Amino acid sequence: MRIGVPKEIKPNEYRVGLTPGSVRELHAHGHVVLIEQGAGAGINAGDELYRQAGASIVGTAAEVFAGAELIVKVKEPQPVEVAMLEARHVLFTYLHLAADPTLTRALAATGVTGIAYETVTAADGSLPLLAPMSEVAGRLAIQAGARCLEREMGGAGVLLGGVPGVAAADVLVIGGGVVGTNAIQMALGLQARVTVIDKSLPRLRALEAQFGGQLNTLYATRESLEQSIRAADLVIGAVLVPGAAAPKLVTRDMLPQMKPGSVIVDVAIDQGGCVETSRPTTHANPTFIIDGVVHYCVANMPGAVPRTSAQALNNATLPFVLKLADLGYRTGLTQDLHLRRGLNVFRGQITHAGVAEAAGEACAEIEVERAA
Repeated sequence: MRIGVPKEIKPNEYRVGLTPGSVRELHAHGHVVLIEQGAGAGINAGDELYRQAGASIVGTAAEVFAGAELIVKVKEPQPVEVAMLEARHVLFTYLHLAADPTLTRALAATGVTGIAYETVTAADGSLPLLAPMSEVAGRLAIQAGARCLEREMGGAGVLLGGVPGVAAADVLVIGGGVVGTNAIQMALGLQARVTVIDKSLPRLRALEAQFGGQLNTLYATRESLEQSIRAADLVIGAVLVPGAAAPKLVTRDMLPQMKPGSVIVDVAIDQGGCVETSRPTTHANPTFIIDGVVHYCVANMPGAVPRTSAQALNNATLPFVLKLADLGYRTGLTQDLHLRRGLNVFRGQITHAGVAEAAGEACAEIEVERAA
């Protein structure tokens, strides 16, 4: 199969769809890999490294799209990339379509087969291609939150871990999944006082067993959330409904109850955000302030550490890329139920229930192997 990797063009995105090590594996399987010139620069992987791994370097994204059947990216396609997609293409990347109905309809109109990393599942129901970036984002959320608490960033001027004789900051983590767990680990490591809220009692029990008496666990109710919001210096929004828009758990009327100079890091912003006042920001301009509360809502947080992120992502995605390339997308999707759950759009139709609901469209039941 001919596999193409364009350079990421979303602002401040430095990751790359395939590392040289992944290209080497695909080349060993007999596949042709087209890499746009400079695609790996953000992870210090120059074109010569890709050539040594067996890739062909092409000058433009247009050449990648024209020459490839399978397009492997990191972030959702930008408008100029959507214009280059055709029905013959298979697109494998993070799509996050529930947060962007306009992109959903535009992708469907191309006829592309769009497989989203974030909705591919594992046998235990987990999301193996989302997990590595959730780990990175959860850890970065605490770094970003600690920075935003500094006075020059608009924060209250609070040191996350405090010092002897001065209280540590109160950190509230909303959601105890992969993002939340990693945020808790980092916050506790910096000696903050940490509370997690989740609606799953089994998950709260698991977190208490993992972190012991260091962590305060609360069952999610509106009352517990409001009380915790008022006490928090830093709030981490770590809510996930796979493939669907994130619920708005922190509402606009809660902000005046928060401490002046407190900080919200809404990691769920890729799925629309779990804070009513959130809107996507970039690494170049990451924050804004509403009612004295600093909001950090960068939609590609792991892009800040592209070398770590790209390698972690490739470790998870490479087996699926190999399956799509070795078997062809029809056989691959037919044989692998978990890969098929990643299918979001196909031949002009929306094929994921959460994405369809967010777009206000019907969800199509597709038999890929029989599709014309």
